[in-house]
Amino acid sequence: MDDLDKMKSGQWMYGICPQIAQGLGKAEELIYQYNQLPPSKKDERETIIHRLLGRVGKHFIIHSPFYCDFGEHITIGDYFMGNFNLTILDEASVMIGDHVFIGPNVGIYTVSHALQPDQRSDGIMRSLPISIGNNVWIGGSVVIMQGVTIGDNTVIGAGSIVTHDIPSGVVALGNPCKVVRRISETDRVNPLDR
Repeated sequence: MDDLDKMKSGQWMYGICPQIAQGLGKAEELIYQYNQLPPSKKDERETIIHRLLGRVGKHFIIHSPFYCDFGEHITIGDYFMGNFNLTILDEASVMIGDHVFIGPNVGIYTVSHALQPDQRSDGIMRSLPISIGNNVWIGGSVVIMQGVTIGDNTVIGAGSIVTHDIPSGVVALGNPCKVVRRISETDRVNPLDR
């Protein structure tokens, strides 16, 4: 098992190695190019995202600036919207479903470092996957921590820190993020006539 396999498997490991540094450097170059392009260069921006990410579905918007560690461990479904300053630390897989809206300044972090200062200084870390279901709305300035699964049709309130799994069909918020209620038909709004 090489260092990249260890990194993605959830084992504690030394995160400082040439193989990992090379992957980070490759992604950083593509991210730099992406963030320098104006929105009017849509085709060039989409080409970079397709080269960077493991998979991206049809009809996506990722506003600049956007940041990630590797990119190749991220899969995004159809009709995705990622707002300004989305950061995904994808040392492990990050799977995002269809019709997901992510607000500005959101952080999705698969990696953590050792708590003991000497081990942290030695670069000891581990990563755990994150999964976000279909039809999820994540409000601005949310942080999603490693190993979390967010179920389908759920809303995560702005400013929340998600440290545990959140089930489907709920509104959850806070620090730490907790379910406050189920989403029901009473939440349906009547839009203005067009």
